[in-house]
Order: sequence, then C-alpha cells, then structure tokens
Amino acid sequence: MVLRFQNGSSPSLAFCDSDCTAKSLSLQEFEPVSYGPGQRLTSRVARSTPPSIDVGKLAGNGLHFLQFSDIALGTRKKPATSRDETLRSPFDNRGKKKSRNWLLDIDSWIDSSMYRLFADSVETWESITVFFQRFRVTGFKKLLIEVVDEGITIGLAGMIVLLALALPAFDETSKNWRDKEDYSVIFLDRYGKVVGRRGVLQADSDEIDTMPDHFIKAVLATEDRRFYEHYGIDFFGLARALLENVRANQVVQGGSSITQQLAKNLFLTNERTIERKIKEAFLAFWLETNLTKNEILKLYLDRAYMGGGTFGVSAAAEYYFEKDPKDLTLAEAAMLAGLYKAPSKYAPHINLPNSRARANEVLTNMVQAGFMTEGQVIAARKKPATPVERNDSEGPNYFLDWAFEEVKELARGMPDKTFFAKTTIDVDLQKAAEEAIRSHLRQYGKEKGVSEAAMVVMDPDGAVRAMVGGNDYGESQFNRAVSSRRQPGSSFKPFVYATAVEELDLDENSRVIDGPICITTAGRRWCPSNYAGRYRGRIDLQTAIVKSINTIPVKLYVGADGRRGIGGEKIVETARRMGVESELVMSPAMVLGSNGLTVLEMARGYGALMRGGYRMDSHGITQLTNQQGDILYDRRKQDPPPVRVVSERTAGVMNRMMAQIPEWGTARRAALDGIRAAGKTGTTNSYRDAWFVGFTGNYVAAVWMGNDNYKPTRRLTGGNLPAMTWNKFMTYAHQNIELKPVPFIDNPLPGRDEASPDAKIADNEIQPALRPKVLSEKAENMLRELSDRLNKAPPISQSQEMAGQLSQTAPTTR
Repeated sequence: MVLRFQNGSSPSLAFCDSDCTAKSLSLQEFEPVSYGPGQRLTSRVARSTPPSIDVGKLAGNGLHFLQFSDIALGTRKKPATSRDETLRSPFDNRGKKKSRNWLLDIDSWIDSSMYRLFADSVETWESITVFFQRFRVTGFKKLLIEVVDEGITIGLAGMIVLLALALPAFDETSKNWRDKEDYSVIFLDRYGKVVGRRGVLQADSDEIDTMPDHFIKAVLATEDRRFYEHYGIDFFGLARALLENVRANQVVQGGSSITQQLAKNLFLTNERTIERKIKEAFLAFWLETNLTKNEILKLYLDRAYMGGGTFGVSAAAEYYFEKDPKDLTLAEAAMLAGLYKAPSKYAPHINLPNSRARANEVLTNMVQAGFMTEGQVIAARKKPATPVERNDSEGPNYFLDWAFEEVKELARGMPDKTFFAKTTIDVDLQKAAEEAIRSHLRQYGKEKGVSEAAMVVMDPDGAVRAMVGGNDYGESQFNRAVSSRRQPGSSFKPFVYATAVEELDLDENSRVIDGPICITTAGRRWCPSNYAGRYRGRIDLQTAIVKSINTIPVKLYVGADGRRGIGGEKIVETARRMGVESELVMSPAMVLGSNGLTVLEMARGYGALMRGGYRMDSHGITQLTNQQGDILYDRRKQDPPPVRVVSERTAGVMNRMMAQIPEWGTARRAALDGIRAAGKTGTTNSYRDAWFVGFTGNYVAAVWMGNDNYKPTRRLTGGNLPAMTWNKFMTYAHQNIELKPVPFIDNPLPGRDEASPDAKIADNEIQPALRPKVLSEKAENMLRELSDRLNKAPPISQSQEMAGQLSQTAPTTR
C-alpha cells in the first residue's frame, strides 16, 4: 500500500487486487471522525463504494485497518445499500461473531503501537545525536578522548571478568570466619614422643590500643608502611616492590598489604596462582569495607603463623619469651615482627643468628619509615633479644595440619576438647623425606625450573609415616600433598591396566599393537603419540607399561585391534575402589592422566597393589586420650576388616609388570640395591608435573614436583628428580628394618650386591646416613600386649602397698 498525491489533488489510497491492477480510492470518500491541532486525523470509509473497486477482494486481503503517517483508516461504516446487494462492503461486520471485532481491535492496537514505538525511537535517537554533536572534537583532542573512552570500556570489561572470577571466593565470607576451633591437641609420634600441638598455642591478643607501640610500628614498618593510607591494596607499595625486585634481579620484596595477607589467611590458601591473587584482591576490598583498620590489624596479628606451631602474637610471645605481648621489649618486638616473612627460616629456636639478623633489618625498616630514630633503636641493636631455651625443633607441620583435621572429625560429638593424639608419624622418616626433597630442589631445582615438591609415605596398614607438603612450611602453609590436585600423567596408567587385566582377562604376556590411533570427540580430532615419537608394533602388555607407551591405554579405552574397549566407567570404578576420591572426567584422555589427583590419593591407590589387592585406608591418628588418660578412640579396636578391591590375579599381574619399570623401564633411577621395587613414572604436557609413585613390601611413597603457578619446568620427567628423590628416601627407610617382599613377584629380596658402588665406601668418603634401629613388629606387639595387661591389672590395695614399703625398709641379714 502507498499513499500518493496526484497532480496536487487530494490524497488517494492505491492498492493492488488479485490481478495486480492498480486501483485507487479517493480519501474524499472517507468521512472525517475527529481531527484537530495536535490530533491524529481519523476517517471512516464513505457510505458508497466506487463500482470499480472489488470490495470483496479488498476485504479478503484483510485490509481492515490502514495507517499512513498522520492518517488512520478504521472500519468502514454500514453501507447504504441493502443487504441483498451483490457487492458487499468489506467493513460490514453484520452477521459475524463479535469476537472477530475484538481480535481486529487488538491487531490494530499492536500495529499502531509498534509504529509509534519505532517512530518515537527514531526521533529520540536523532535528538540525542543532534545533542552530542555539540561535543564533537577533532584533531589531538579526539585521539585523546578515543583513548580514554577505550580505556574505560576495556577497564569495565576487565572488572566484570575479574569479579566473575572472584565470586567463588565471596562464598567464604558467608561462613562464620571469625570463629576459631577451640580444640587443643598435643600430638605424639608413633613412639609416644611429643612432636607438636595445634589449637593450644592459638590465642587472641589484647586490643590494639593496649599493645606496645613499638611492636605495632615494627610490624607496620616491615609488612605494610602505608597500612592506614590505602584501601586494601597499596599500589605505591606494589610499584616500589616491583622496582626493587627488578633492581635485584630476584624477588626481594613482596607487594601484598596486610589486608591482602589477612584475606589469604582467612579465606584462601598459599597456592601461587593468578586466580588466587584475583580473589585475594577482591577479598581485601571486602575486608576494608566491612572492618575498621584496627580490626583488620588485630585479626592479622591473631591469625598469622609465627613458627613453632604457634598462631598469633600472644601465643608466639608466650612460646618464645614467656611474656605477654604488652611486656615485649623493642628487641623482642623486632624479632617477632621479623617472623611474618618466613617463620620457619627466622624462628629463634631454629636459627638464632638468622633470627637476630632479621630483627636488625626490622629495626632498620623502622628508622627508614620514620617511625623511630637511629638513637632510639641503637640499644636494641647492641643487646638483641634472647628467647627461652627450647629443645624442640620445627615439627612435621604439614602432617600436623592434616592430622588436626582428622582429630576434629574423630572428636565430633565428644564432650572433650583437649586431647593427646598418638599419630602414625615416624620422625626419622619425616626428616629423611624432607631432606630428600630439599636436597634435590636445592641442587637441581634452578637447573630444572622446579620450585615445589610434595611427598607421602605409608606402610602396608595405611599409616602415614611421612608427609611433606612443600619446600618450606614457614613460607607457605599450603599442603600440596593433600590439597593440590595435579595431573598425574602416565602414573595414572596402572589404574587403566588393572581395569583391562580384570575386564579383558589380560596378563603380562598378552599381545597388543603399538600403532597410530586417532579419536574424534565433539568435533575435535585427537591423535596421541608416544614420548619417543615412534611406534613399536606388536609388543606384550608388560613392555607397553614398562616403556610407558601412550597408544596402548587409549586403544584399551576405546577398543581396537579386535578387542572391545573397557570405557571410562570401568576405569573410574577401579580407581574409586583403590582409593581415588577426586572427580574423574571420563574421556579417552583420562587414561594419560588428564584428571587432577592428590599425592595422598596416588600413594593410596598404589598401596592397594602393595597389599596384594586390598584397599589401603590412609590414616594419621591411632589413639585419642583426654587429660585424664581415658582412651576415647583406638584404631586397633575400630579398624575395619580388609576390603578386596582388585583380584589376586590382577594384583599379581600388575606387580610383576611394575617391578620391571625400575629395572629396565622409565624409572631406572629409582632402582634399589638388594630390594625389588615396583612403581610408575608420570610426566604431563609441557612438563608441568613430574611424578614417581612406587612401593616395596615395607612402604609406598608418592613424589610430585612442579610449580605452584603451573609454569612448565625445563623438561623435568618423572624418571628424573622424582625418581631420584624416591630412591634417596627409600634407601634410608629400608636400613635396619625387617624387609618385606612385594606380593606375587619373583625374587623380591635378592640381597645387597656387594659389587655395587654403594656397597663399599672408602674411608675418606662421607658415610651415608644410617637409620637407627627400630623395634620389630614382633617386639611392638609384645609391648602392646604388656601395656594392655598393665592397664587392665587391678590397683594395689593400701595394705599391699604398706607391706611392700616395710619389706624394702627392713634390714637384711647375711
């Protein structure tokens, strides 16, 4: 339809009928209904219709409402002609249902509303455009404004992305994060010696106003000089730290504010990732919004780790100086303030000269910050603080943190809150594990581009004998052994092969084909290749796992070479039975270790093979007693019966195959002299993670090495440093103990090779560390039986006690 004007005459309505012959209807034939200034002209069809117009066609085409600019055409009036006329008006509604008129009104309202909305929008946009044309600039000003505009746009988009990443962290703020556990636990090692405590040395300090001024100044000068000036993040401090680090070509200063450190202590972990730093920044703003500066500072002083198993300045002052914080001297305050950077490194009971040197740096910081003059601190420099005598050293803190959580689970529902917990930790093995990791990181870490490691050691009963959660507990309390999930790489393959042995009835001599294979999933084509980049053709299953062939597990998963596939569900079931608890995403890539697992899970899974197919339940607590000596929990009496997770045949096949890996496979650096061991290496893409998990008849140990920020190492493989670390620890651990064989393998204890380089050591060479002799299992059981008999024996009566005293004091004759 078009509205046109012909030769200056009145407008007419043109339309096209079924044979597309142009017709026209003069608007003079429309009867005006209402019009006026500012109103819309509305007309109705005249009473007569030109005979040249096919009204029936017009009505059949649905032309019941037309609107053109300021003219709206409505329903035609009742025609003057009779009802018997041949041509009927299309606007005559007589004889039709009333609902038809109602629907037509709705349709007309929608059409007109849509038109008005579009017209008003165009008019509004034109007005806005005309208005903003007043601010149009050119030249350099335009370039500057464009840059600022793009910067704001990108900044807002970035803030939205960062906020989306930080939202999971804000969930932690909904919890009662101010509360602390009121449990007090003293931990004993497997032989009953105190190795540490948790809870009892965590105490709140006095209010900030009552604490000595020089201690507050020492903390602020060292940790955050502009604490009372910034709003959670000190951008000037970040710039200063960055400049100093660039100048020193290494990290010498940190840029985190006290608020950021508190956010990390309250809600996050010490894992060094970009995601954690983003969460930390948003939570710092949240703390600044919801707390005062003094509240933030007090929480920081109460929650920070201070070494020696202490948390908070009150507990640290009591532990190191047997004082209340308000009685600290300037020298003592400087020594405590120096602990925040690295408690284990600067703890005075570990390294007093190092601690005093750090305290001297704190005094220098106070002078540089303008908080004190050189004259005020000179006395503290000349007479440094001396802590009280402590015979204990830094305990197995990663293990104690993990064991403390186990105590809280066991003590749930118990009325007592103070416990003595006998643990499974072996202090000698713990020190050997720490030394094995630190020595290799110290010697090869920079060369291989690796900074962190973790290790878990368990005996056949599932007792955790050693746990290392990182290189330095004082620097990072994040336990990588139980909290960090890293891709295991090829060290996950034993779960795949164990499933295949059970489901497909395979053994070490079963023939498989190492050849190219490609899989298309979700439109993506994946073609796994071997580490060496070549294929071996037809080989036996033992060679496939010993040489860590990648194509074979993939073929076992999907099915190839005439065998059906085992699929992901069966592999997940096997891994779950063997002790894996982390989420496992089923895909062909899972057989090469694409899912993240913890070091503890890997050790527990391999422990099932070490036990001949029975599940290994890891634990760190064997007994809980209260202050009165009452036994509240005894694992020996509540230990569940063993549960078989893989058949004896499967365990035998797996152990025989895995025992070959340290001998002629990828883990030759892990081979032990005189002891048969079984294990598997693992290396992930881009060399981000390196693993070795292995076991003998006495211990199973898992070693992981990598970087917290997932930075790739310099081609570090599981057969390198992890295998060397495992070997060094196991060599120490198997000295002076009763050796046990790995189940189902031939010649498990071949005896020490006297011709080996380690068998004879020259007199001028350093002797290797020797493990002290320990009680045999038979002796331990005998002592336990004697202890039970003494505990059950009735107390001595008063008359018997007096008789015993008289017999001792009576003179003897010869």
